Amino acid sequence: MKIKDVISQNPACCVPTDNAQAVARIMCEHNVGLVPVVSDQQSKRLLGVITDRDLCCSIVARGLDPKTTPIQNYITQHPFTYRDGENVEKCERLMQEHQVRRVPIVDGNDGVIGIVAQADLALKEKPDRLWKTLAEISKPSWTSAAA
Repeated sequence: MKIKDVISQNPACCVPTDNAQAVARIMCEHNVGLVPVVSDQQSKRLLGVITDRDLCCSIVARGLDPKTTPIQNYITQHPFTYRDGENVEKCERLMQEHQVRRVPIVDGNDGVIGIVAQADLALKEKPDRLWKTLAEISKPSWTSAAA
């Protein structure tokens, strides 16, 4: 199966100068936890991503004003991406290996055309493959000193 068969197409995007409140509003309106950060809304060339966790831990928890804080210093630059013509299986391996729940899908010009998320896989993928992906993504990436 090709990645284009499972992606959420035309995701809402933001630009680095958008403030945290505007990005949070996008997340609420579209019921998403990740928003691609693009150079502009026309080309949608991917610069990075910002997640609901980024907003919470990097802006709100530090007491910064979401209305006046631009997101540019809080985005994840150079996120893992995937091309639209590739196979789903390879994308799942990427998600497993790097423990990411959502991957921006880009065209040949690095323009965002979609996102593949765990939920997209859950709707289209075979249950045994999905369980493996979920298990790998969910493994703790830290080790406890007490362990």
